[in-house]
Amino acid sequence: MATSGTHTTEDVVLARLPSGIEISTTVHTYDGGDDGPTVYVQAAQHGREINGTETLRRVHERLSLRNLSGTLVAVPVANPLTFDRVSYTTPEVIDSVNPNMNRVWPGDDSGSLHQRMAARLWEYLEGSDAVIDLHTGSPDMLPHVVYLEGDEPSRALAEAFGTGLLLSEQADEDATEEWYRRGFDGKLRVAAVQEGIPAITPELAHNKQILEDPVELGVDGIFDVLRDMDMLEGEAPERDQTIARNHLGQVQATASGLFRPKPSLEMGQFVPEGADLGTVYHPATYESLQDVAADREGILYALTKEATVKAGDQLASVALVREE
Repeated sequence: MATSGTHTTEDVVLARLPSGIEISTTVHTYDGGDDGPTVYVQAAQHGREINGTETLRRVHERLSLRNLSGTLVAVPVANPLTFDRVSYTTPEVIDSVNPNMNRVWPGDDSGSLHQRMAARLWEYLEGSDAVIDLHTGSPDMLPHVVYLEGDEPSRALAEAFGTGLLLSEQADEDATEEWYRRGFDGKLRVAAVQEGIPAITPELAHNKQILEDPVELGVDGIFDVLRDMDMLEGEAPERDQTIARNHLGQVQATASGLFRPKPSLEMGQFVPEGADLGTVYHPATYESLQDVAADREGILYALTKEATVKAGDQLASVALVREE
C-alpha cells in the first residue's frame, strides 16, 4: 500500500578551508509513496548560474510526494564557494589546481578542494538511475540540453527534458584534442555516463538574474523526466526537437575592441557558412578590426552581447545540425 512519501534535508560538509571553516550545503531527498528509480539533480555548480537553484525551489513547492514513485535527490547549491562569489570558478587562492568544479568529477576525497567537494556529492549520485546537472550558460543563449553522443539512455533523458535544441557532445576517442585540453572529461555528465548512469546538462540560459522563462522551462523539464521514468503519472509531451553536435570551436575574436553583433540575428536561426555575425572595431579610431563570420553552417545558439571583447573571447556558437 502506497504511503504519503517523505521529504528530508541533510546538511552536508563538502570540504574545509585552511581556517577550519566548513563548506557545507543542503541535500534534499524526496522519497515517494511507491518504489521506483532514483534521480539526482543539482544546480549552481557554477555560482552565477542561479536559475537552476530557483528551478529546484519551485520543484520543491509543486512536487506531490503522494504521487511520486522512487526517489528524487536535489542539491540546489552544489558549489557554495562560487555561489557566494557569484562566479564561474573559485580564485586560485582557494583552489589553484582545479578552480572549475565541473572539471574534476567524480572527485577525489584526498585531492584539491574542488575534488573533495565533488567526491562528497558523488556519494549521493553514484547509485542513481539518472543525473541532471542544471546550468544556465550566458544571457544570450538558446536553451538546450547537452548529452554524450552515442549514449542512447542519455539521449532519451535529453529528449524527455524537452528543449527544442539538443546538443550531442563527442567524447573519449571521438573527442577533439581541445575537448581533453579543456578538461571536459571531468564534467559531471561525462563521469556519470562512464559509470553507466545516464546524464544530461540542461543549459537554461541567463545568469545572475532569476527569469521566469528559463526557470519554468527547467521545472517542466524535470517533471517531464520524472514522468518519462514512470516516477510521476502521465507522459512527457512529444516536441519538435533538433539534434545538433556541440561545437567546441566557437567563433572567436581575433582582435580586441568593441563587438557589434548584426542586429537582425536571432537565437535559434539557421546561419550558412560565412554568414555575417557582426564587426569588431577600434573604439577610438573606428577602424574595423574583424568582420565576424560563421565558420560553418548550423544553428546559432549563443551570441555575446557584451560589447568589450579581447582577442580570443567567444563571440558566437554555431551547432552542426545532425537530425531534425
